[in-house]
Amino acid sequence: MGCVGCSCSTGKDTASGCKSNGGCATGGCNRHNTYDWITAQGINDARPFDIVEVSFKNGSRKEFFKNPPFTRATTGDWVIVESMSGGFDVGKVSLSGELVRLQMKRKRVRPDARLSTVVRKAHERDLERLDEVRGDEKSILIQARAIARTLDLDMKIGDVEFQGDGRKCTFYYTADGRVDFRELIRHYARDFKVKIEMRQIGARQESARIGGLGNCGRELCCSTWLTEFKSVNTAAARYQNLAINQTKLSGMCGRLKCCLNYELDTYIDALEDFPDRAERLKTGAGLAILIKTDVFKRLMYYTYADDRSKFIAVHVDQIWEALDMLKSGKVPGSLEDILAMAPQVESDEPDEAEPDFENVHDVIQLPLEKRKKKKKKNKSNRDRSQTAAAAVEKAAQQDDLSQKQPPRRDDRNRRPDNRQQQRPPQQQQQQQRPPQSQQPRKDAPPPQARKDAPPQAPRPPQAPPPENRQTPPPQPRKEGDQQQRPPADDKNAGKGNFKGNNRRRDKRPPFKGKDDKGV
Repeated sequence: MGCVGCSCSTGKDTASGCKSNGGCATGGCNRHNTYDWITAQGINDARPFDIVEVSFKNGSRKEFFKNPPFTRATTGDWVIVESMSGGFDVGKVSLSGELVRLQMKRKRVRPDARLSTVVRKAHERDLERLDEVRGDEKSILIQARAIARTLDLDMKIGDVEFQGDGRKCTFYYTADGRVDFRELIRHYARDFKVKIEMRQIGARQESARIGGLGNCGRELCCSTWLTEFKSVNTAAARYQNLAINQTKLSGMCGRLKCCLNYELDTYIDALEDFPDRAERLKTGAGLAILIKTDVFKRLMYYTYADDRSKFIAVHVDQIWEALDMLKSGKVPGSLEDILAMAPQVESDEPDEAEPDFENVHDVIQLPLEKRKKKKKKNKSNRDRSQTAAAAVEKAAQQDDLSQKQPPRRDDRNRRPDNRQQQRPPQQQQQQQRPPQSQQPRKDAPPPQARKDAPPQAPRPPQAPPPENRQTPPPQPRKEGDQQQRPPADDKNAGKGNFKGNNRRRDKRPPFKGKDDKGV
């Protein structure tokens, strides 16, 4: 169903299932629905019953009310009923007549109990007022949760329900323990301007009111037909050989699924035929350990403690025979011997039809497929630089070139006099020639020395030029040959402080031998 009362409805006054727009007589659009088949068939009750069952908020809450004869209300009618706390409420009659008597007996409600009465049938103005207050419930729920959070209360507001006349609002909440919500009620009464009622419910009742879809694909059982919530524990999962996985065994409410109890009685009855102490069997081949049990096929799967690679399925009757043998002091040879003790019970399943073809495995072998080898293309024109050998050769050539090249000069830590040594020959020749701008002028006055400056010591003779300077190699002197000196410049003869010829001039007097003729 996809009507208004369904938890998966898409909107009001639209039905995706029965196309009755939420007004079907079967009651399928309500939570915890019941089908009044007597009224649907038009059968009059043999014994009239003046109590009806009224559903509020699409089946979220159901109560019993006395129905006077003058109201003429029957199943499916909207009625105005008295509220126990004062005021009036609007609901829909879900059951009437003899079925109400059975429902009261099921819920353990006495017929002579004090009940409220049905006032009259509801008209259009009553339904419009009900729609208005129902539309404000969502916004009030959000605001109520915010107020409870600001007060730091350990509680969760699950649902909000307005009374039909809009004078009272009931807040359903869940909490682990007792909550002091007196201050919370004052805030709600001041903000919402209505009478406040707080009701604590469990997690399963909260899921039943909200509704939803389970992992089985159907609507939640608690929101459709389940009214009594029984305790569920993990023992129910162990009886059914289910893995103890909290995520898979939990429902929408966070508790264990109620459906774990549905088939529990069947499993317990089937397990009565299985032995209690058969987890380990002593055999001649080794200790056999029980791995799992198939309850409905009556099989028990064993494996050896030393070799767990093979599982052997043994019927429960054969296990009883093996236990009797162990009690008498005899030890079975192996699990295969236990299988031969008692005949296996024939299953009721029909035998599989044998195929009309033979198994040709390892009999007929297909020839191997011959693949043609493709001729390799001549790749002599391929660039040799792409091969590894060419790459190694190229790297070796680069190393040879780097060794032949002179190292780069570094003039940062050299003296200015030594910079001339690393220059090429052409620049050295140009540097040796003194430019005209560097020659001192004749009429230039000599530099005046400072009076207070101490007398300068005579400069020591400069060291000969280094070997890497480009000078003509000295010729071997012969005995009797005088050393040839370059001609002195007439202009600079009397000036010994000339930069260009200071190194070449020799101020020592010429050498005179014993005889003036020389050698």
